[in-house]
Amino acid sequence: MSIAEYILQLQSFEEYAFSWDELLKSCNKTETALKRELSRLVASREIVNLRKEFYLIIPARYSRQGIIPVQLYIDKLFKFLKRRYYLGYYSAAKFHGASHQQPQREYVMIEKPKLTDIGKKDMHIRFVTTSYWPAKNIQEKKSDAGIFKISSPVLTAVDLIRHQNKLGGLNRMLAIIEELAEEITAKDISELLTWYPHKSTIQRFGFILSELKVDPNLPRILALYLKNSDYYPVLLAPRSEHKPGGVENFWKVDVNIKLESDI
Repeated sequence: MSIAEYILQLQSFEEYAFSWDELLKSCNKTETALKRELSRLVASREIVNLRKEFYLIIPARYSRQGIIPVQLYIDKLFKFLKRRYYLGYYSAAKFHGASHQQPQREYVMIEKPKLTDIGKKDMHIRFVTTSYWPAKNIQEKKSDAGIFKISSPVLTAVDLIRHQNKLGGLNRMLAIIEELAEEITAKDISELLTWYPHKSTIQRFGFILSELKVDPNLPRILALYLKNSDYYPVLLAPRSEHKPGGVENFWKVDVNIKLESDI
């Protein structure tokens, strides 16, 4: 079987990725012959060498873009890497219907050790290591190629808020957080509060929700959580050179920027 025939077989089962080991097992050819055929298919942009010994199939309907949607290969990639992952930030938000910001790159949350980011002509994937792997709040979604994992609406929101300075600032994501709030449930928040370690982010999240036109029950759950614990003043937008001053709101958030959606 040639690689081209193998690719057609995979696509008949809605599979869009394969590894070098899978290729060796399926194609009765020498390694030299396989590498030669792979090089030809990469040159013709029928496949993309995403990582060492891992390849993506680019069907005709995606040939113009030269890239396939992340949900068609991300789970298989991480099974190949034998690592845990979930799509986060703007990549997760779009699957929850919050698509004001179309990501120029995909964001994948992983545990340490860090993976090298992928940057090719039309494909940019940033791997973000997280110190605390979520005990809950990771959801499974279904694509044509099978299951893939993303952060739940509330985990997506707090991840964005926690890393706002790396992602374009709070106002860039404000409209997305407002849209995510429409998908957040009381259960989603309650599960987050059983394990989430960053109290300052919870304070900022509660303040933002209370400022937006969202279900008032959502900030109420966060407020009850904080009422039963010790918490201290924080800046709405963290600045390493500044410390929070006096605060006059329940959340103890020093509002050091004006909330204005970029949309």
